[in-house]
Amino acid sequence: MTPERNNKWLAWMWCALLAACAAPPKPPIAPPPAVMPPAVALPAPVFAVSKWEMLPGWQALDLAPSWPALLQSCRVLKAKPHWQAACAGAENLGAGQPGASDSASLRAFYEEWFTPYQVFNPDGSDRGTITGYYEPRLYGSRARNARFRYPLYAAPDDLLQIDLGEAYPQLKDLRLRGRLQGKRVVPYYSRAEIDGGNNSLRGRELFWVDSAVELFFLQIQGSGRIELPDGSLIKVGYADQNGHPYVSVGRKLVETGELKLEEASMQGIKAWAERHPAKLAALLAQNPSYVFFRELPGGLAAPLGALGVPLTGEYSLAVDPRTIPLGAPVFLATTYPNDSAPLNRLMLAQDTGGAIKGAVRADFFWGFGAAAAEQAGKMKQQGRMWVLFPKGGEPALTY
Repeated sequence: MTPERNNKWLAWMWCALLAACAAPPKPPIAPPPAVMPPAVALPAPVFAVSKWEMLPGWQALDLAPSWPALLQSCRVLKAKPHWQAACAGAENLGAGQPGASDSASLRAFYEEWFTPYQVFNPDGSDRGTITGYYEPRLYGSRARNARFRYPLYAAPDDLLQIDLGEAYPQLKDLRLRGRLQGKRVVPYYSRAEIDGGNNSLRGRELFWVDSAVELFFLQIQGSGRIELPDGSLIKVGYADQNGHPYVSVGRKLVETGELKLEEASMQGIKAWAERHPAKLAALLAQNPSYVFFRELPGGLAAPLGALGVPLTGEYSLAVDPRTIPLGAPVFLATTYPNDSAPLNRLMLAQDTGGAIKGAVRADFFWGFGAAAAEQAGKMKQQGRMWVLFPKGGEPALTY
């Protein structure tokens, strides 16, 4: 389902939901088919069984750097029936068996326990967009002052999450977010309303930072670190989102002629913001999506992904979990940012993202710091993907 169709469908659902919430209670009768919500008819991606030699550069690939990420995935997956044997083998190999860090041994492990399946889009194409993200550093304070003026909010108490699958099984995994207005459920406040100083968020400020555009990109990345005036670094991570669809402000700048297509990178948008500070608030308001955060334990080596394990720089991938099962190894064949040099790598699907929708679609986690930001901000490459399914758990059987 395209973002445009998805947005129209969600708008229909809101209308139906709000009308239902506003109506007086009625006896529980089976609704006629005409008023039943439509099933979520997502175009089905295609998995095609492949051979290891079809994975570009597989025989020469250095697999050791991705091994810790696989062990992180197994912390979650080892309880699932089709993953038990593979994860037990991985843990045994990682526990000190001779050659555990040798790529040949690791390659033999994958070939013994997994089957590669190439991912195709619903239209049959095998290529899609590969973008990048990273863990940014922001400068902030726990108290507002003249320098630190932009709030980073915790999830608000009045934000509701409505699981439609409980009422309609065909809508499994579809959730709406909203708030109560009297006896009605209405959409939650948009970015423009929140940035305009909505009183319901007063007291939910975790930190105050010194840059509106850096805060905006923190929300896109989903996690980061706040450097306080005393030099200490505090990790923050995704807590919730206001339920509004993500809209690319880079695309808006291209559509209005403010930037050329090749300039619409993170770096290009930040440079535009420096040149046009008076226009920044209006630009950011065009993306109604808003992310709320939580403070993370200081002992974490990296941000937590949607799988619930720390991400591994350059070896964790954000995917659309409707297509790619979280935790699975994914062989990615793409190119380096703004370059034609091949970037072939075994990665782990350990995260998701509001803009990551589709079968052959992924976000490459580059890690923390300036170098990671440089790579992530430039990355918008074409790529192909193969999912490694544990034997006995191939997509036709369990996914």
